[in-house]
Amino acid sequence: MSVGRRLTAGLLVWACIAAVPSGTAAAADRYAVVVTGASGGPPYADRYTGWQLSLAATLRERFRLPADHLFQLAEKPGDGVEEATAANLRQLFGTLRTRMTPDDLLVVVLIGHGTFDGVEAKFNLVGPDLDGAQWAGLIDPLPGRVVFVDTTGGSFPFLLALSRPDRIVLTATDSTAQVYETIFPQFFIKALDDPAADADKDGRVSLWEAFVYASAAVRDWYGQHGQLPTERPILDDNGDKVGTEADTPGRDGALARATFLDAGAAAITTDSTVDLLQKKQAAILVQVEALKARKASMSPDQYEAEFERLMIELARVSQQIRAKTAGVTGSTIPPAPAPGA
Repeated sequence: MSVGRRLTAGLLVWACIAAVPSGTAAAADRYAVVVTGASGGPPYADRYTGWQLSLAATLRERFRLPADHLFQLAEKPGDGVEEATAANLRQLFGTLRTRMTPDDLLVVVLIGHGTFDGVEAKFNLVGPDLDGAQWAGLIDPLPGRVVFVDTTGGSFPFLLALSRPDRIVLTATDSTAQVYETIFPQFFIKALDDPAADADKDGRVSLWEAFVYASAAVRDWYGQHGQLPTERPILDDNGDKVGTEADTPGRDGALARATFLDAGAAAITTDSTVDLLQKKQAAILVQVEALKARKASMSPDQYEAEFERLMIELARVSQQIRAKTAGVTGSTIPPAPAPGA
């Protein structure tokens, strides 16, 4: 890439970030389902309950998830918490099918025991358990995007059962041989509320950043305790049923890097075209991440030309969003430079 083209690309990257006003509206609703299954008694019950409460607090306080968008199911029901049974889950997901829209995001987190008998993997509930295919039956009819996080031992087969295009699946283990208790949930939950997980320092933690942070913490924990790791978290977000470890280059990550559990900035405009522009902006960001994942298989000229094309389009869309919201936000951010400047 020439010096001029490299400078242009750099300016465009800056412009794409700077031209998005701080008050841009969020286009989608967010929902969360946190399921803490049958514990088998102490000390597991206390540990699982602690993780559940911590995650719920983070979703409410840091990500400002509305109370009626957060659903908790646990071994012991209580205030705002239903019993973690298959029947209650079927009823809940039936309700979500009627509430969610194609633009919405749902994150499902399983905390507890997972089992694998050589044929089927199951998540332990109060009463009859649900296997991967049954979980897929609950989730596949949902109209929105789903992030499915199985933090249990024996979770790997759930990736095979639930992997779909436009879906993010995280599991604490990468093979059927890994069936022991996991510490992944502790660090995944911490990642969502730890500024250190924000690797690109944009003020938000993407699903990919949370995955990378938790994976590194799991590896360090086993090293500090002088133990061989019995869990290796993996992520799939391209629907090919092949998971990727955080430190291993692969085809996954584009969608996870562009997916966040927060709503972004508060909505400040009722202009319907802003929603459409934001959807286009998000789609371009996904294309950028997908392009980065393909970089090794492309010629330098091909990659640079495609990258610059996407940056120019992203800058144009970002400018349009800024133009429609700047009057309301009072932003003093300068306009993006003209393409080719």
